[in-house]
Amino acid sequence: MKFCSECAAPLIVEVPEGDHRPRHVCPKCSAIHYQNPRIIVGTLPVHQGKIMLCRRGIEPRIDMWTLPGGFMENDESLAEGALRETWEESKASVEIEQLISVISLPIVDQVHCFFLANMPVAEYSTTEESTEIELFAPADIPWQEIAFETVKTTLQHYINSVQQSLTKPYQVCNTTLGPRKSDTY
Repeated sequence: MKFCSECAAPLIVEVPEGDHRPRHVCPKCSAIHYQNPRIIVGTLPVHQGKIMLCRRGIEPRIDMWTLPGGFMENDESLAEGALRETWEESKASVEIEQLISVISLPIVDQVHCFFLANMPVAEYSTTEESTEIELFAPADIPWQEIAFETVKTTLQHYINSVQQSLTKPYQVCNTTLGPRKSDTY
């Protein structure tokens, strides 16, 4: 961030009074510009014990398998964003059951939230974002072709919960993956 979005003056980085972190501050209008994590939302759609995965048609990780998901938009809840992303990537209508994972990725300033979702009817179609969509039995998931570690973690957590015959609601997987930015400098 180089310029103030309020007055267009060049920004400086300093710790504002009463704060404890360096922030982008405008020396002209005193606006403080916070940079906060971005939230990624998605679903783990299940139809008759099979999990729907989408083959990515866009970067990053094009041609790899993933759960439908993406960036949350302003003016929507976590669940609304997850439903929208599922529709955008698969044209599948799903019913949110419960939050299944919350995974922090401090190195890239993101938090990934996935919901377990029931897919009553196995109706879906490819989109610009997904070139192939398939229902996988847990034993048939192409683990070596899963696009993101957060998706692997979510899938493993769900499968472990089912194998242990845990009843819904499942415990939410709440974890952090990878290093923090401060660990890498």
